[in-house]
Amino acid sequence: MSQRFFSTKSPGQFVDVKEAVLRSLPADNGLYMPEKISPLGDEFWKNWRDYSFAELGFHIARQVFQDSVPADEMERIVNEVVTFEAPVVSVKEQEHVLELFHGPTLAFKDFGARFMARLMGYLTRNDDGLLTVLVATSGDTGGAVASAFHGVPGTRVVILYPKGKVSGLQEKQLTTLGQNITAIEIDGTFDDCQRLVKSAFLDREMSEKLNLTSANSINISRLVPQSFYYFEAARQLPEGVEPVFVIPSGNFGNLTAGLLAEIMGLPVKHFVAATNINDVVPAYLADGSYTPRPSVQTISNAMDVGAPSNFARMQNIFGDQWEKMKERIAGYAYNDEITRDTIRRIQKETGYVLEPHGAVGWLAAEQWRKNCPEDHTVVLETAHPSKFLDVMEEELGEGSVDIPERLACLADQEKVAYEMKPEEEVFHAWLRDFSE
Repeated sequence: MSQRFFSTKSPGQFVDVKEAVLRSLPADNGLYMPEKISPLGDEFWKNWRDYSFAELGFHIARQVFQDSVPADEMERIVNEVVTFEAPVVSVKEQEHVLELFHGPTLAFKDFGARFMARLMGYLTRNDDGLLTVLVATSGDTGGAVASAFHGVPGTRVVILYPKGKVSGLQEKQLTTLGQNITAIEIDGTFDDCQRLVKSAFLDREMSEKLNLTSANSINISRLVPQSFYYFEAARQLPEGVEPVFVIPSGNFGNLTAGLLAEIMGLPVKHFVAATNINDVVPAYLADGSYTPRPSVQTISNAMDVGAPSNFARMQNIFGDQWEKMKERIAGYAYNDEITRDTIRRIQKETGYVLEPHGAVGWLAAEQWRKNCPEDHTVVLETAHPSKFLDVMEEELGEGSVDIPERLACLADQEKVAYEMKPEEEVFHAWLRDFSE
């Protein structure tokens, strides 16, 4: 049976996998969700602890996409994606970190971007014309997408990022590859970048003419592979342990992927959404009032999001019932000062180096454990500390963080980016000129 997908704003209208993945955003400005996701079967649960990481990913992807993609093609895609590990590190007793930065661009986005690039390649294998991939980034998404699509025939990638609001090495990952990768430096915030990308899709004539698709977590194919590592993490814990997953959150794609994992049957004790002062979702969980607002710049830049796009999917999963969401997700927010203090404190206490997003997650895990000290908390460490070198060296001293060669080699390369005001008319005109 093939999977169908519906918009969160039009639950009764369905599209196939090609439309959902390649068009990314429904015309009504909702987000695509699978029509049905069932729990994985008894055979899976009998063997899941013995599966490889890639085998876990294959079963999960098949559960979501069903026969929309043939089993042999899905197996090939997943095997090409899951070529690096996601280890659980026990920093303290029952206090764990899930390291998601062992991929080519040192960020968790490598899982989703690599899967999406290969799935899009399969879906467009018989098509003529060029696929234009648009992506807004607050840091790591752009680098992962650029790496995943670099040199891929039949594609070109346009990355929008906020001027002065990504780290230096993150910016080099976006702006130095060339070939089919183009970067635009927006004089604004990440929310401006995300708004510009969405506006291009909502211009249906332009979207179809330019064959636009998105690589943000608004794209369902970016989201599904992020479910893989929840299973992989749980498998590494002692049998019978139900983890509390603590998720540094910006656009909330990572947390939504965890909810999908739970729907597929993964036993999870609780979810904790950890944010910086851009606390729109923790505020909603506290009082039921969802009030997007302009984002504020922090040292944990990937979480500088004032209007998280995946909140619509979270609402859909919980039937737009605040009480149900609040029962399953706790939300905590922290400022830069205590985040910096935590980086120093945990390094001194344990020797483990947390980057700013992981430090926010660690704080949330500590807050959770005040009331539930027996729980096993798993903090998602979403990026390598070297991607935030300025902050890390300010807190821990020069030379405190090793820079992997695949990142260090970018330092002396020349940045190439277009500069642009955050105006829809200007961006649309640029896109049309770029595509001619």
